[in-house]
Order: sequence, then C-alpha cells, then structure tokens
Amino acid sequence: MTATILNAVFIVIGSLIGSIFKRGMKERYEEILMQGMGLAVIGLGIYAVSKHMPESQHPVLFIVSMALGGLIGEKLDMERRFKQIIERFSKGNLAEGLSTAVLLFCIGTMSIVGPIESALNGNQTYVFTNAILDLVTSIVLAASFGFGIALSAVVLLCWQAFFYYSAGAVAAYITSDLLTEISIIGGVLILSSGLSILGIKKFRTINLVPALLVPVVYLTARNLFGI
Repeated sequence: MTATILNAVFIVIGSLIGSIFKRGMKERYEEILMQGMGLAVIGLGIYAVSKHMPESQHPVLFIVSMALGGLIGEKLDMERRFKQIIERFSKGNLAEGLSTAVLLFCIGTMSIVGPIESALNGNQTYVFTNAILDLVTSIVLAASFGFGIALSAVVLLCWQAFFYYSAGAVAAYITSDLLTEISIIGGVLILSSGLSILGIKKFRTINLVPALLVPVVYLTARNLFGI
C-alpha cells in the first residue's frame, strides 16, 4: 500500500502546485488553459479508444455497455447527486474537473493492475509510474479547476486499496479481455469529459460511469457459466 499512498500524496502535491499557478491568473490565460486541457483530454480519450479497440474480442460490448450504463446512471441521477456533494465544498466548475480527474486517475491499466501486482508480487513499478503521471496531470487540472482536484486523491486511494486488499480474490477475473473493454469505455468517457470542458457539448458523464460495470458482469458470468 506504500506506493498507493504515495500516488494519492502526489495528486495532493500536484493539486497544490497547480492551484498556486491558478491564483492571480488573468481570465484570458485561464481560458486558454481550459482550452488546452480540454483538447488534451480529448486526445487521451481518442488514444485509449484507438489503442484498445483493435484488441477487443467483443466489438459490440462497449456499445451495449454505454447504453445500459447510461440508463442505470440516469435512473440513479448520479450526475446531480455528485454535483450536490461537490457544491458543498466549492462553487463553479469543480464537479466537471473532478469527474475528469477521477476518470483519468482510476480508469487505466496501471491503476488496476498496479495494486494487484504490488500485493501479489511486491512489484511497485506500475503504481510508481502511475504516481508520476498523476502528479503531472493533477498540476494541469488544478491550474484549470483549483485545489479541489485534490479530492480525487481520496477516490484513487479507495480504488487502489480495493484492488490491493482483494488481490487474491479478483486477480483471476481481471483478464486482458476485461481490461481492454474497460479501457475502451474509459476512453469514451474521458473523450466526453474533454468535449464538456471545451463547451462543445455538456455530457452527463457521471451518469455514464456505470457502463464500466457491464463488461465486468458480462465477462465474469461468461467465464463462470460458459455463456
């Protein structure tokens, strides 16, 4: 867990550095920074989708996942609840920044495989690499959205702790197939966050997050019952 704790600390440090840059920044600089952040997030989303789509053995699964996940998220009204919680701490567009941060920090191979490798084999490489990437990303995000991005460190800590302490039980189910499908859906969600940041189209991205669970349920059932 040491590497995971370090990962969370790096996000807090990065958020602090980014928020210092943000203070006193003129509006036109904030605007161009937001544009740059939005384009970068879109680029990351497209990269994730284009990289993993050719590896998919279930090319229609992500479409079904997005549809079912969206319906579930809309029924639960997750976006509104999420924003209500964030508005207790901050006004403005922090909710948008935090949803983007959580997706970037948590929905990736290194943030899932890393803690499992750490628990089972003592290999910290994935998590340490992830920590460096998250440090840089949190600086940029906090420069756009403020220090509130540091709250994503709590989500990452819980996320990686789950995989670390459940490593023995879940490792067998986290196959390359599952990681590929999660990465594709994660890429689509990250892409939607980028479009929202740029104001091209305001997506209710949080309502689409349950889509990540559909491949887990489908592929686990398929492996267990030979569907």
